[in-house]
Amino acid sequence: MTSLSILIFCSAYLLGSISSAVLICRLFRLPDPRNTGSNNPGATNVLRIGGRLPAALVLIFDVLKGTLPVYIGYFLGLSPIVLGLVGLAACLGHIYPLYFNFKGGKGVATAIGAMLPLGWELSSILLGCWLVMIFISGYSSLAAIISVGLAPIVTWFIKPDYTVPVTMLCLLIIIRHKQNIIRLLNGQESKVWDKGRTKE
Repeated sequence: MTSLSILIFCSAYLLGSISSAVLICRLFRLPDPRNTGSNNPGATNVLRIGGRLPAALVLIFDVLKGTLPVYIGYFLGLSPIVLGLVGLAACLGHIYPLYFNFKGGKGVATAIGAMLPLGWELSSILLGCWLVMIFISGYSSLAAIISVGLAPIVTWFIKPDYTVPVTMLCLLIIIRHKQNIIRLLNGQESKVWDKGRTKE
């Protein structure tokens, strides 16, 4: 592993550690998303407590946190496995942010952002799947789990060399949603538009 790879790993983690949900809520003078609603600093919780504009800004920035370091690594010719580790570092930064007491979000938007440099086909399919599942079920967590679960299969057909790194990212996201899966099975998970409920 080269010093360049290590530098990009560290940069990806530090970029991922910037909690856009917390900063944007401060900018809009909204409650801290870590202590309000679902207590999850992500776009869905910000949507509940602040509306569409703050949530959209959070979503865009969280996606970019994954896209930028992976795209730079892709441009520099890093191998697929190393690129997967770069994306993983960005997601770990989002989930365990250095600057925010290691209390972060679920990492879905950042993981999808990390997959964007692999091609518009993959990202379009994943985004489409997520939107369809949100529309059908109303569960953000279910939409995320199904979308990332399909990602390795779609990658196999589009860019098979990247199947392993994409699978690494997806496993991290699914593990991060363990409690959501339990609540979904028990019928206790809240929907996107359920502002009065506190779990996500």
